[in-house]
Amino acid sequence: MIEFRDVTVIYDNDIIGLENVSFKIADGEFVFLVGKTGAGKSSAVKLLTGEVKPYAGDVIVNGITVNRLKKKKLPYLRRSVGVVFQDFRLLPNKTVYENVAFAMEVVRAKKREIRRKVPTILSLVGLSDRAKNYPNELSGGEQQRVCIARALVNSPAIVVADEPTGNLDMETAEEIMKLLMEINRMGTTIVMVTHSSKIVDDAHRRVIQLESGVVVRDEMEGGYNSDVLV
Repeated sequence: MIEFRDVTVIYDNDIIGLENVSFKIADGEFVFLVGKTGAGKSSAVKLLTGEVKPYAGDVIVNGITVNRLKKKKLPYLRRSVGVVFQDFRLLPNKTVYENVAFAMEVVRAKKREIRRKVPTILSLVGLSDRAKNYPNELSGGEQQRVCIARALVNSPAIVVADEPTGNLDMETAEEIMKLLMEINRMGTTIVMVTHSSKIVDDAHRRVIQLESGVVVRDEMEGGYNSDVLV
């Protein structure tokens, strides 16, 4: 479960990222986080991974109050939260297999477990035949599938997808969405940041809309509401 309790984020120069934000996301939900640039979406994502701490309030992930964790404990939190980035962030000098395996190596997984699990995850995302390829040999959609595999390989309870279709054409974006929906059906909680009205409107999932750092809408089976977000 994810819970924001009266969370406020203030950056340098008194810039407010979030102001008194509260919401809960249950285990197994698929939630879209939408809003204009600067609305507070990035702040919310960074709070979930402990990258920033709130000025006030609490952020709770899987029963852990993230903002009260000591820095040395953050890697344990991040095992339970997988992140998919818009710009992929793959290691160019490592193969597909090695990029995914690296996510397990940094949490000191045993080599035997890595050899067992990485092929299984690559099969799940449809990349078994690309294991020996390097990122520059892949299409954008394939690179994003590697990112999803990397996010999943440590069996996180939550996947945060930060604009995962932003650099993809619509056909490829829809394929990535199908994959994320399938992962969600398997029990993983998904929090997805997006600017794509079509993706949100087609999905009929919960929508949390931020504006100027506050929640202005929290709607089950909502749409993008593009009239507000233009």
